[in-house]
Amino acid sequence: MKIALSLFLAAAIGYLLGSINSSIPVVKFFLGKDIRTLGSRNAGLTNTFRCAGKKCAAITLAGDLLKGVIAVALARAICGAIGAGLMPDNDTHYIGYITGFFAIIGHIFPVYYGFKGGKGVLVGVSVFIIVDPKVFCALLAIFIVILAITKYVSLGSIIATSFCPIATFLMSLIVDGYGLGRSALYMALSLPMAAIIIFMHRSNIQRLLSGTENKFSFKKSGMAK
Repeated sequence: MKIALSLFLAAAIGYLLGSINSSIPVVKFFLGKDIRTLGSRNAGLTNTFRCAGKKCAAITLAGDLLKGVIAVALARAICGAIGAGLMPDNDTHYIGYITGFFAIIGHIFPVYYGFKGGKGVLVGVSVFIIVDPKVFCALLAIFIVILAITKYVSLGSIIATSFCPIATFLMSLIVDGYGLGRSALYMALSLPMAAIIIFMHRSNIQRLLSGTENKFSFKKSGMAK
């Protein structure tokens, strides 16, 4: 019963906080426009930077990082308090992955904004600040390297995301010293998170293959007409 309650709470907290898509109210407040009608029409950090400038992008970055961190921390605290853990040691680590997945769902399909949001990369990465900081640092490093080499934000996001389950397994098994079964469980829980983010980048993948994807540059920021 407690496990079922913890799953429900994790899903609800993740989705409701994940649905607070920072770029939509930020761009609306500063520019009076809907970010989903500008540029690539994606309510994410990159499109916000390109179409609304550095200030809006910085606020969006802080907001989307914060909501992922708060969602996971809140869900784990509540579920830990009611003793809804797995394994003999009452492990509540799994709650972070469940919350993170539904936070991504909320970001992509926000209930507050007509179920039309972003692609979930930023919130997906942010949950690992709480779930596993080592995985967060590894994914961030991969993203930065790919971005620096190729100048493609989407490619960096896709490659870093694809390494998430592998990084989760190796960090759990080798660094944290968890058993094979528990490490495999955490890897399995991270797979849906990675899969949906990569799926949401399918149009970017098509543009990358065709050579029409936009490269990132700090010089390209500014309000879209």
